[in-house]
Amino acid sequence: MTRTHLLGLMFAVTAAVGLSAQSYVPHRVFDTARGQFSDFETMVAALAKADVVFVGEQHDDPNTHRLERAILEGLARRRGDVILSLEMFERDVQARLDQFRSGQLGESEFLAASRPWPRYATDYKPLVDFALAQQWPVIAANIPRPFASEISKAGLDVLSSKSASDKAWFAADWQCPTDDDYYRRFKEVMGSHTGAAEMDRYYGSQCLKDETMAESIAIGWSAAAAAKPGTRPLLVHYNGAFHSDYGLGTASRVRRRLPAAHTVVVSMVPGVNLDAVATGEHQQKGDFIVFTVK
Repeated sequence: MTRTHLLGLMFAVTAAVGLSAQSYVPHRVFDTARGQFSDFETMVAALAKADVVFVGEQHDDPNTHRLERAILEGLARRRGDVILSLEMFERDVQARLDQFRSGQLGESEFLAASRPWPRYATDYKPLVDFALAQQWPVIAANIPRPFASEISKAGLDVLSSKSASDKAWFAADWQCPTDDDYYRRFKEVMGSHTGAAEMDRYYGSQCLKDETMAESIAIGWSAAAAAKPGTRPLLVHYNGAFHSDYGLGTASRVRRRLPAAHTVVVSMVPGVNLDAVATGEHQQKGDFIVFTVK
């Protein structure tokens, strides 16, 4: 081996080690059913056996987003019939998303027409790109923001006057009780400074997001199952943790629509000391809790 070849090999190894160090995300996985810590690959193996997986995130945590991509990579090693669903895109851009997925639309044109979230490039593009590389369907699951904003200002009654074309963009069947655990949790988060009428309007907006995402998930999963009789596809939905923690919100509304589906909730909890994780306050949030540093 020449000195040049040796130096090249050393450089390649050093680069590989550097890349590995950069890509590693410190984390710990807690399996709530077993009441003990597990590991990432064991969790992903369990997720691969589900019908619908909810991954609840804190939107501003980079390490969470890196692990979210790792979940998709782990699932791809185990099965091919995966559907990606995102809170971060809204129903009325589904056609544009499909055109981008099929190559009929360039990325810049797609983004210009689809209202991506501010940190799309770093947080969600890796998920979409991976799904496209695997030729997986991608669902724009959420209610368009203008409708959600209207509800927060005027209440759920505004929906009754919408045109038939507008009604395609939000859930046809919705239930928003104000006497359940989800409403109580929402009220706690909003704080006592919010008046009762205002609280109900804000909650209506939150609820319609959950109902619309749940309907989008149920339609997407059912269509994929019908396309291949005898199979049960896996749909992975990414949303803010409040939408699925404790199996409430979007998760409970999917179970209402798909009562026979095996659903699993993953809750990402950033900003903890991994050497002294206090699981007690978090372990009811999901089937798996993924703790990360922030």
